[in-house]
Amino acid sequence: MAFSSNTSLCGAYNANVIKKTVQTINEYSSLGKENVLVFPIGKKVEEAVKRAGFQAHATYQSLADKPTYQEAFALARRLMDMYISEEIDRVELIFHHFRSMGVQTLIHETYLPIDLTATVDEIDQKEVEHAIVNDYIIEPNAEQLIADLIPTVLSQKLFTAAIDSNASEHAARTLAMQVATDNADELIEDLTKQYNKSRQQAITNELLDIVGGSMK
Repeated sequence: MAFSSNTSLCGAYNANVIKKTVQTINEYSSLGKENVLVFPIGKKVEEAVKRAGFQAHATYQSLADKPTYQEAFALARRLMDMYISEEIDRVELIFHHFRSMGVQTLIHETYLPIDLTATVDEIDQKEVEHAIVNDYIIEPNAEQLIADLIPTVLSQKLFTAAIDSNASEHAARTLAMQVATDNADELIEDLTKQYNKSRQQAITNELLDIVGGSMK
């Protein structure tokens, strides 16, 4: 699953996503094109996927343009259902993480299956450092709680990726437009100088002609 924009004029934003998406797809080329499903979020990556010879599994251009939790939840539920029914065995996300107006980091991470190892290790480490023994009572049980929370976490993660990507797109576009504006201003300044120089040269030539004519 790759997140891009629906329009251009945002610098290398789309190019980075497309390059990483094609690279990732090629890593699974041994499975056959028919066994690699691509969920493109955004028109630009959708077009790139089709040019690469893969069929986009669905169109989610509205999620790239104006992300909503409802649409993200529906997509997350669809992916979870496909994973449970073993239609797919892995889902990977490619999107930009917004750090600042000048920095957007391309992220490539596994969405499904969920890896809880790092989380468990982090929790255990904190307990050792602070010598805390957790003795919580969970109703109805820990397994049911996790089963209820995981779909919510996955939906929220997908929505966060969509929002993150959308914010990065606007930041990249703002920066690209600023660079374009600065270049245009510089070009206008150079052309103005050239025009003034040519105009001054023309006036000088006319004055020389007038002076020359009066001396004859």
